[in-house]
Amino acid sequence: MGLLANLVIAILVVAFLILIAFFGRLPALRHTPVAWLHRLIWIRIPRAVLAADQRLTSGRLTSSISRFFTYMLYDKHPTILVFFLLLLTVGEILYLPGAWPRLSRFNQVFGFISIVLPYWFLYKAAYTDPGIISSANHARYMSHYPYDFTLFHPGQVCKTCLLLKPARSKHCSVCKRCVARMDHHCVFINNCVGYANQHYFLLLLLTTAWLTTYGAVLGFNLVRDSAIAKTGNDNFALFKRASMPWQHYFLLLMIGIQADVGVGSVTLLTTMTTPMVWALLGYHVYLIWCGTTTNESMKWSDWKIEMDEGCAFKRSLHPPPPLERHRDHAVEPAWTRWPVEAMQILVRTEDGHPPHKESPYGFGEWERVWSLREVENLYDIGFWDNLTDIMIKEYSFRAEGRGGLRDDDEFAGNEDDVEAYGSRERLRGGSGGSGASGSRDVTRDVRRAHKERARRSKKPNIPTVSGIVNAAT
Repeated sequence: MGLLANLVIAILVVAFLILIAFFGRLPALRHTPVAWLHRLIWIRIPRAVLAADQRLTSGRLTSSISRFFTYMLYDKHPTILVFFLLLLTVGEILYLPGAWPRLSRFNQVFGFISIVLPYWFLYKAAYTDPGIISSANHARYMSHYPYDFTLFHPGQVCKTCLLLKPARSKHCSVCKRCVARMDHHCVFINNCVGYANQHYFLLLLLTTAWLTTYGAVLGFNLVRDSAIAKTGNDNFALFKRASMPWQHYFLLLMIGIQADVGVGSVTLLTTMTTPMVWALLGYHVYLIWCGTTTNESMKWSDWKIEMDEGCAFKRSLHPPPPLERHRDHAVEPAWTRWPVEAMQILVRTEDGHPPHKESPYGFGEWERVWSLREVENLYDIGFWDNLTDIMIKEYSFRAEGRGGLRDDDEFAGNEDDVEAYGSRERLRGGSGGSGASGSRDVTRDVRRAHKERARRSKKPNIPTVSGIVNAAT
């Protein structure tokens, strides 16, 4: 019982620390014991150790430890990926020899599929191009999303890649490259999660959550059968019966686990980790429901602070009808596959006073914004469309683009310059720029789409969570 008890305690401690690391910084848990423990474990204790080391070794020890953890969490290497693979593989090696002969044919076939899928999606998520932006595909990624003039403004150039940053893109400091619709850099797959591989990442979370759940359910049934076989007590069940005292229940449970330590220990491990995997999957489903990414959710949290301080202002991006907004095609795409376009511009000021009325973008008076509910999230077009955008690559939400985006090769040689967007728009036969009848049709479609979205949904279309710590994923 000593070895088993130590194993259970070790699993509980690791699961607890992972829970605190994953969820300790969520605003929803800000005034809970979870947040307090996160500050204690990850902020106050390290500061105390740093102060003690500063007195004893002039900071050399903590500096070395800091460099080690920085390398482990913020440099590109497969260490955590290998650890994740070992965790899956070693767990299955301990679990299967004792469990496999006792499973029915259905559970053997279904279990084999459940085991293989996480490995396949881990491979796809880790080795698929997440959407690296280069001069060859820059025009394509510029046409994916319009700028919302809130989180993403036209004209911003990546100082490292020296490319105009498409809307929703971000430069990854770990991979040293710009990624389209960047969600976060995940150390478990040693890759960014972006436009081209986010669906594989979600399927990896889903299949892993299902594998741990399935393994825990089967494992507890095997533990129950072992306990009954050892003791002959047919009254023992996984859900404690009212007639059985707790001490008898735990005694029978320990007997069943000890009958096959491999199956029992892995069952406990899957039981502890399953809620965390489902919680991580649920968080990403919530982001899809909100039409945002982990990176964007942190940007929205920054805006929430600005709004609380009274330093955020908005106004209409479009002039009064029948005039239409002029687009500078040198920094803004003339056509995107997105069904709606920005209707407002949001800015912040240092002193809390409204910007000058003659600012380059927007029309009318500036209105102070106090809540995220007063701001439109351009990238939230409804849960199923948000999910379609992630799961179906290159899907066009515009009727004229339903044939699919053309290959980059068709435009090679004449799109390295962003000013070529105008000619690309004419090739597509879409509507971009101002003055054309097609543009008026698109404007009407945009306004109808915005009105329909506001009518049908009462949910907060802007998430207020800051996202899970990037280092944890």
